[in-house]
Amino acid sequence: MHVTLPVHRARWCDLDWIVDLVTAAAAPTALGAWLVPDERRRPAVIAAVARIWTEHALLFGDAFLLKDGTAATVWFHRYRPIPPPPRYDERLDDACGDHAVRFRWLDHTLAVRRPDEAHNHLAFLAAPPDADRAAQAEAVLVGSQRWMDNLGLPSYAEVHSGDDVRLYHRLGYRDRHRRARPGGVTVDLLWRPVPSVRLEPTSGPTPPVDSAGEPESARPAVAADAGGGGARACR
Repeated sequence: MHVTLPVHRARWCDLDWIVDLVTAAAAPTALGAWLVPDERRRPAVIAAVARIWTEHALLFGDAFLLKDGTAATVWFHRYRPIPPPPRYDERLDDACGDHAVRFRWLDHTLAVRRPDEAHNHLAFLAAPPDADRAAQAEAVLVGSQRWMDNLGLPSYAEVHSGDDVRLYHRLGYRDRHRRARPGGVTVDLLWRPVPSVRLEPTSGPTPPVDSAGEPESARPAVAADAGGGGARACR
């Protein structure tokens, strides 16, 4: 069955726009405030960390944008181990300064709770707060989830907004763990089984599989430089 989706698959030239969306969505949250208590520095620090992980997702996963550019999702394909981003510790220290210890603590705490079985991991649901935020979050999550369902893997998400938890529940996610965070922040760890019927989007090909029958994420037709400075080309 073919359907037309409200999202398109992001390319490397969309990186800056996705980072802006992630930053605008995360900076006002309680988790953002705990990670970077300095309100003046917070957007720049969160943007730098979001860039590290979004770059990495374009190599080891997928990112999607609403066609009007108002929201995005960033995913990792965790059907095999994923290496850390290049020069991650150095880049994190450069980006975060004294706050790097909080990002490392969060990274470690979430990583040890992550499922061992193969899955698609939703790292960011980036729908900045505005009057249409609820509709934008639902549209980008529904559209990108249908893309990811074609890989035949369950999905996993780490959610720190109560409103978003209700959205995920409507889309078939179920509670896996619930973990309190410093400063009263709570992160819900949610799991969505593989649906029995998958819808194939019309906006691109079905992702290929490797010789072992595992899905391969389509890599962007560009490469990040070793220093994390972005793409050499985007066509």
